[in-house]
Amino acid sequence: MAGPESPHRPAADGRGRDWRTYGGDPGGGRFSTLADIDRGNVGGLRRVWTYHTGDVDPRVDAQPPAFECTPLAVGGVLYVSTPSGRVIALDGDTGLEVWSFEPPPRAGAAVKRRAHRGVSYWEAADGRERRIVYGTPDGRLVALDALTGRRRSDFGQGGIVDLRDSVADGWPQAQLEVSSPPAIYRDLAIVGTHLQEFPALGPAGDVRAYDVRTGALVWRFHTIPRAGEPGHDTWEGASGKDRSGVNAWSVISVDAEHGLAFLPLGSATYDFYGGDRKGANLFANALVALDAATGSLRWHFQTVHHDLWDYDLPAEPALVTVKRDGRDVPAVAQVTKTGFVFVLDRMTGQPLFPVEERPVPASTVPGEAAWPTQPFPTRPPPLVRQAITRDQLSTVTPESSRYCQELFDSVRTGPLFTPPGLSLTLTFPGTLGGANWSGATFDPVRHRLYVNVNEVGAVGGMQPAGPSAPLPYRRGSPWGEYARFWDENRWPCQQPPWGTLNAIDLDSGSTTWTVPLGVVDALVARGLPPTGTPSLGGAIATAGGLLFIGGTNDARFRAFDADTGRELWVDRLEASGHATPMTYRGRSGRQYVAIAAGGGGYLSRTTSDVVAAYALAAP
Repeated sequence: MAGPESPHRPAADGRGRDWRTYGGDPGGGRFSTLADIDRGNVGGLRRVWTYHTGDVDPRVDAQPPAFECTPLAVGGVLYVSTPSGRVIALDGDTGLEVWSFEPPPRAGAAVKRRAHRGVSYWEAADGRERRIVYGTPDGRLVALDALTGRRRSDFGQGGIVDLRDSVADGWPQAQLEVSSPPAIYRDLAIVGTHLQEFPALGPAGDVRAYDVRTGALVWRFHTIPRAGEPGHDTWEGASGKDRSGVNAWSVISVDAEHGLAFLPLGSATYDFYGGDRKGANLFANALVALDAATGSLRWHFQTVHHDLWDYDLPAEPALVTVKRDGRDVPAVAQVTKTGFVFVLDRMTGQPLFPVEERPVPASTVPGEAAWPTQPFPTRPPPLVRQAITRDQLSTVTPESSRYCQELFDSVRTGPLFTPPGLSLTLTFPGTLGGANWSGATFDPVRHRLYVNVNEVGAVGGMQPAGPSAPLPYRRGSPWGEYARFWDENRWPCQQPPWGTLNAIDLDSGSTTWTVPLGVVDALVARGLPPTGTPSLGGAIATAGGLLFIGGTNDARFRAFDADTGRELWVDRLEASGHATPMTYRGRSGRQYVAIAAGGGGYLSRTTSDVVAAYALAAP
């Protein structure tokens, strides 16, 4: 057993010291009570150690995966995952490696490198056993001894459970990955998967819970209801059968006190055409609350009916508190790609601010049946623009202005929820717009939600696919299926800001402040003010009155004043930190802030393999 000074012998619950889950707590609040680093001294923050994972693909890749991991910290040890599915334990004070684990490859398969957001930590009630549990980029669930990094032979088959079993049996070559850490509830690991976007039929997106000790399946929730289950009638005929998607690829949050698990569910496949799946399509694009012990449905709230825009729920639901009539109401806040924030009663799923079903445009694609209305929350106000006009196009340079005007004149436009047509259609915001997987941060003292968002549109049209294709239409453009509304420099085509950081008062549903997030160095050199940039990777808040955030594609790590949004500190990274940071107290007693800086992904061409840790000068 580990000795008294072992990095694997944490305090009873790690409160105020550790970062034990992806979101800092099971409810995804991303708030730390540590306050050694505060608004008065954050300017003295310095890099104190750098670790290189070595997980960089030497091949030239047009779009290398981002290093999206948020490390966990338990008892002074950090646990980091990499795009190839390796797990590394680091000493939190020095950055020195404690152990590393590399999963064995599947038989006959190459190692996959995918965006991977981290691992989960489980500790027995008596504190005598501790495990790292995580999903791999090739679709397996692994349990490791937290002390040694060795596989737990009592879990599954030699420490591994194959997540393809029972959900992908008929689709041996179809994509099934795990990009986010499992949620831990008592002795259960609740797991979602990352599935294909096309074709429409394939592996099921069902969410499953496994016994952390044995790897045995405990429950399974059908994200597309079967006959006799609530929601089955929202799929015309048998269109739900063998349908893929409707998966929890992002992070699942847990309310341990009330025994609830909250699933942010994705779109049904195929994302942009639904002529073969007429209906509202539950539980696609829905926030679903389950009994965490049994997997039974408690309630659901669908944020998009019959999705045609890839507006899946991309972010961990944040468990928050909202004051109503002088009392605190437990709630859940779900941020979205549309820029809407839905604030719902945690126990019932009822909106705490009115939500209106409003008419939206019909589809012009033959065979399609867009849903006639969509839900619009009246508060908080949208965090991004939801339509664009020609007079709002970018003028940051003459070249950008010309390019964007020509692009805009070549597409059809419309309000939010305008379905893609047979000609090029501008969707605003697009698939990278709004809050995305960066998610939200909740300050329980201020009752304030912090959200970074992207102002990025998408361009595409529905193209006939031919008689032998699995669907009659598929989205495309001269720039590919997922073209963005930006110029040749990847600068968005509308006037700045292109990315912002926002503070929302959850009691009133009003915006407290908004500031541009990120800079374009080439435009600053021309004398332009900060434009903001697209970002992927969210913020954390601390009791020191600070917000820490990387995310932006300008390779910076920043600290902001939580009350005003004023930037207080910034440091350059080796590559953009497309990950959410974390903070912890080392065994030395110092407070650290750490972030993975790997670039790559959808936004950044430069890549790295760095985990960087910051602290104030040692006392």
